[in-house]
Amino acid sequence: MKLSARLLCVAGAVLVQAGALAAEPAAEPIVQPAAHLPQAAQAGLLASANAGRRIVAVGERGVVMLSDDEGRHFRQAGRVPMDVTLTSVSFADERHGWAVGHWGVVLATQDGGESWSVQRQDVRHDRPLFAVHFFDGQHGVAVGLWSLVLVTADGGVSWREVPPGPPEGAKKADLNLLGLFADEHGTLYAAAERGMVLRSDDRGASWTYATTGYKGSFWTGLALPGGVLLTGGLRGSLYRSVDDGRSWVRVETGSKSSITALAARGQRVVAVGLDGLVLTSTDAGATFRADMRADHAALTGVAMLADQRQVYFSRQGVVADPASGRN
Repeated sequence: MKLSARLLCVAGAVLVQAGALAAEPAAEPIVQPAAHLPQAAQAGLLASANAGRRIVAVGERGVVMLSDDEGRHFRQAGRVPMDVTLTSVSFADERHGWAVGHWGVVLATQDGGESWSVQRQDVRHDRPLFAVHFFDGQHGVAVGLWSLVLVTADGGVSWREVPPGPPEGAKKADLNLLGLFADEHGTLYAAAERGMVLRSDDRGASWTYATTGYKGSFWTGLALPGGVLLTGGLRGSLYRSVDDGRSWVRVETGSKSSITALAARGQRVVAVGLDGLVLTSTDAGATFRADMRADHAALTGVAMLADQRQVYFSRQGVVADPASGRN
């Protein structure tokens, strides 16, 4: 089997991207339930979401971590049926959530992340899913390698592939779609390679492309009220739009460390990244102050809390907020 590949840190995760499609199917993995780890809170965690007041984080080896005390303590979920790397998680309400990852896996929970079931997998080809977003308990979108777009209108019971058209001047759609975020009106955006941000006004059924002027990869994005969008990625690149993505300007971050995740509460925005990068804005992302954690942790996610604390996730698991000294 001939396969060229390169390693890319996507939303803080080191994910394998294929440079050319394999001539033969990949060897099927040995699928087994996620193991219960004695130090699960130190496993690599790649994404998080809120399930009501609960924080749910997912990551390597099928690890799912739950916190019911605003991130001070975490415990591992009771039952996860696959030990594949999970890259993204989304909840429609406090009980119903979905996680996606390698081998095209979609997992679903109906009890706030305590237990999970398999809705989709493709062990013939490792075409990973990098991001998932659910608008409500029925309608969701997942995206991944080589412009893979999946949509569901029945809560994930069935998934339909919807290939986007090619970008202007290209012969085919082959971008890696690395992050999903939605605005207050339900418009969905995908952070992608080649400085592209894709937009869907119909819950993933069709897409248009916006160019930001950047040529590298975006790994994450965020929508704020009033048409403000932020997207970040390689080498500290952060771009902002104030007109629903029609035009973009670069925001100076003062860092070359790649941005992996964004979170907001009101006008306050926090971006995190590799090398312990923490960017903080109090003006809806117009300007940022850059700080570097002393431990230089490879940060992969952040949850913002009402008391101004953050919960940080990394390749070494949950890490403390220096402002509080607590996990």
